[in-house]
Amino acid sequence: MNSQAQPLRSDAERNRARIIAAARTVFGRDGLNASMASVAREAGVGIATMFRRFPTKEDLVAAVFADRMDAYARATAEALADPDPWRGFTGYIETVCAMQAADRGFADILTMTFPAAEALEARRAEAYSGFLDLIARAQDSGHLRDDFTSRDLVLLLMANAGVVNATGDAAPDAWRRLVAWMIQSFRAPARGPLPDPPEDAALYQAMLRASQGITSPEAGKGR
Repeated sequence: MNSQAQPLRSDAERNRARIIAAARTVFGRDGLNASMASVAREAGVGIATMFRRFPTKEDLVAAVFADRMDAYARATAEALADPDPWRGFTGYIETVCAMQAADRGFADILTMTFPAAEALEARRAEAYSGFLDLIARAQDSGHLRDDFTSRDLVLLLMANAGVVNATGDAAPDAWRRLVAWMIQSFRAPARGPLPDPPEDAALYQAMLRASQGITSPEAGKGR
């Protein structure tokens, strides 16, 4: 009995690894709107096998991007280790936006929230906490304008995701100009007053709505 069970476990693990690798390719190329069926085709497995391994698209997304979220959280620690507060702050923004540009799926991940994916959201919270420290350091040094808030990073990531998804391979470096413009606008002294940022709750709802749009059963099926 045991000799027969082991191959089954090995096959299941191989299928899981194959599905994750395929999803990285498909999500990185097509974004998170890609269907579960398209991932199954890329992996060379049946849709039933796909759903046995990952019952929901949210489960698959969490598995695929676990390492990216780890890198996202590490980026804040590395930025905080920079003795120059402004360089650490701007370097972090450039690093995260480059991560978005390198992977269309991850570009979407950073503008969405997945409450059921606890490990993924814990890493997001860790990165957010570190970014708050980056803001405080840069403002205390006099380089970052006083009215910059963490919500401005969310808006920047949403804007960058839009540029990355819109330009694709046609203009793969277009995001760099957007980010450079934004970093210059963040620098003190402020050139003028800004409208109030959206409330935290409003941004959360926007991120939640975006994630529900790609993880609903209808969105996950596709062709």
